[in-house]
Amino acid sequence: MRWRGRRQSDNVEDRRGMSSGGKTILGGGLLGIVILLLNVFGGENGQMIAPILEQMNQGQSQPATEQRDLTAKELEEQAFVKTVLADNEEVWSKIFEENNQNYKKPNVVLFSDGVQTGCGNASSDSGPFYCPADQKVYMDLAFFEELKTKFGAKGGDFATAYVIAHEIGHHVQTLLGTSAKMRQMQEGKSKAEANKLSVALELQADFYAGVWTHYNQEMNNILEDGDLDEALSAAHAVGDDAIQAKMQGHIVPESFTHGTSEQRKYWFMKGYKSGDINQGNTFAELQ
Repeated sequence: MRWRGRRQSDNVEDRRGMSSGGKTILGGGLLGIVILLLNVFGGENGQMIAPILEQMNQGQSQPATEQRDLTAKELEEQAFVKTVLADNEEVWSKIFEENNQNYKKPNVVLFSDGVQTGCGNASSDSGPFYCPADQKVYMDLAFFEELKTKFGAKGGDFATAYVIAHEIGHHVQTLLGTSAKMRQMQEGKSKAEANKLSVALELQADFYAGVWTHYNQEMNNILEDGDLDEALSAAHAVGDDAIQAKMQGHIVPESFTHGTSEQRKYWFMKGYKSGDINQGNTFAELQ
């Protein structure tokens, strides 16, 4: 991805210098894997999982926080995230303006181990997620190494950009009222039907990530050879079917909350090829 030498956003909070001694709030192991699978590319689910995290944290001693300087690698990562966020700000401000609306810019918070959010405490095991309560995206960048080593994604800078764009897609859904409508639609539904609505929300965020890529390529010529493959590899790795097959050896479609690998790749590419926000009604197509 061509990102160097371009505008960087001021809306990134880097809390990685606030070290907690390498310990997570929740701890790792099986519990961490369960939380990761529940919340990978967490979206609005960050809000639902947060109360669980809070209960688990109660009564546990918290490690002392230590301040340290960021490493050269961390500063490089920060510059990349700031550039990708600036690109999202530029694209979504343009799209909202074209539709006679104002875009409210979210913040991205980078952290290590654990973090306090408007949706409660969370650990790195939660995966990247968007908290609608404070309208911030939270990311431990170590997640992307897990994505490669545990879930078989190719990795690369554009895989990270895709994840950021997906989470910003959830912010767009919050601003447009889609997330609130989805939660209303889930009321009184069976678990399987409620899950289907969650899938639609997640796939729409993938679609918005594709729309962002389309606009950003036109405006800034960001794509290099292999970038789309990196995004599609990440989308494939976090499909519900791929995760379930890898972690439990069988697939339970009615428990899907984020969509299959093929669905996630399809909606990302539909957004990228069309560049038309009006073609992303995943709710209608999944009925």
